[in-house]
Amino acid sequence: MRVSVDVLGEGVEEVRLEGGTYGDLLAAVDLSPNEASVLVDGRPVPADQPVEETEVTVLRLVKGG
Repeated sequence: MRVSVDVLGEGVEEVRLEGGTYGDLLAAVDLSPNEASVLVDGRPVPADQPVEETEVTVLRLVKGG
């Protein structure tokens, strides 16, 4: 499954993921559930939930600087 991941403020990435979780999706864009949340239709989804959507938004909660 191809998933379009919009990391807010950083751009959109296309990720290929087969049978993974939203946590796996975060890992594919070099983030962890401790520093970002996946949003589906504007609502956060648990990192251990299987990916069911083809378009998601990622909101970084922590950003170094």
